[in-house]
Amino acid sequence: MSPFSTKDTERLNSDLIRVGSRRWFLQAGMAGLGGASHFLASNSQAEVKGAAPAKDRKAVILFWLSGGPSHIDMWDPKPDAPSEIRGPYRTIGTRIPGVHFSEHLPLQASIADKISIIRSVDCSASNHTPITMQAGNPLARRTDDGRDGAGYPAMGSVAAKFRGPNHPAMPPFVGLADSWKSDVWEAGHMGARYAPVKGHELGGRFAVPEGINVAQLQDRENLRQQLDRFGRQLDANQSLDRVDRFSRQAYEMVRSGRVQQAFDVEQETRQTRGAYGETSIGQKALLARRLVEAGVTFVLVSGAWGYFDHHGDNVRWGGIGKGLTPLLPRVDQVMYALVNDLAQRCLLDDTLVLMMGEFGRSPVINKEAGRDHWTPVMSMIMAGGGLNHGQVIGSTDARGGEIASSPVRPQDLAATTFRHLGIDLGAHWTNPNGRPIPIVTEGGRPISQLG
Repeated sequence: MSPFSTKDTERLNSDLIRVGSRRWFLQAGMAGLGGASHFLASNSQAEVKGAAPAKDRKAVILFWLSGGPSHIDMWDPKPDAPSEIRGPYRTIGTRIPGVHFSEHLPLQASIADKISIIRSVDCSASNHTPITMQAGNPLARRTDDGRDGAGYPAMGSVAAKFRGPNHPAMPPFVGLADSWKSDVWEAGHMGARYAPVKGHELGGRFAVPEGINVAQLQDRENLRQQLDRFGRQLDANQSLDRVDRFSRQAYEMVRSGRVQQAFDVEQETRQTRGAYGETSIGQKALLARRLVEAGVTFVLVSGAWGYFDHHGDNVRWGGIGKGLTPLLPRVDQVMYALVNDLAQRCLLDDTLVLMMGEFGRSPVINKEAGRDHWTPVMSMIMAGGGLNHGQVIGSTDARGGEIASSPVRPQDLAATTFRHLGIDLGAHWTNPNGRPIPIVTEGGRPISQLG
């Protein structure tokens, strides 16, 4: 089952690259294959790292639980608290002695020795957007004044600039989300060339068009002649070298078929597809694994816009009992499936998996059987990356409302992620005013408990 609708697929198939046509060169070299043009442009810049060596292909998969998942009803239960705090769920034991999860997360509980549960994430700078936490930066905030994020980039964009893809025929940063503005933070002032490629636009655009075979694509001299003819049709201020470079990159991506193959989840066995679940987040997670395996460095996955925003039964996503309950088995299954799948493919140590949202939910159940936004603290989980797992990091007070020990800040999350990717934590990028901007702000440092 594809994570994209039939309508999306039809639209993509109708917009394939027509190799050798004027429109193809315009798309590949100038207008740019939608979001994929950022990748083509970025590969032409000297400051972008080339593909990583096979032995050092580090990657990140970030599951974005859009809306703000309730930490008390998931990874930080309070079974001894009054009912209005502990909520409607029972708790269950995990593979970590003395550590309990919600009863609706049995699969994650069974692999708790392979994950880290961070119960003390400081999200006080965050708001109801992906900006702060996806940037890993408390200075990147929602301001509602047209200057959201203050120009700071997403962690995936930093990865795109300072590491690049793990394979030259793949983009470095891909987003798999239905709602882009609400669920995906982009590159800020770092520039559009480092923005995430929209996954639902990428797959179909790199198919070999009907009537074109690989032998034809390999005729480089013919390609050169067509580029020359096309170049003469350009305005005088357009560079043929630029068109040649971008078009050849698009050509290589089409010829290799690597992008198209990565998006073909039908190549997976029915058993594997079923293990991830026939849900939006499940199939996107499977696709994320395929993209990482093919050479993408950073993949962001969001199941649906705002679907963890459980204010109460009077709103779209419902309250805790009616709204959160059907979602938990989905995220439980997807994390379990991905961790096991990556481990079986010997990819887990090289792939850091994160699951989080923008903030937590209030300690007290409200009158609508939901929980409200809560920025003082949230929980998240991590797996893979060759880190020390099987532990709980930090704690909250008896109500689950405040950090009690070992706070983990957004900048610490960024430092941990960049260290995994082999990016110099002292690196800087230059904003449009020529000012050097550090990739890790406000004294961020890797989470020490992870090793």
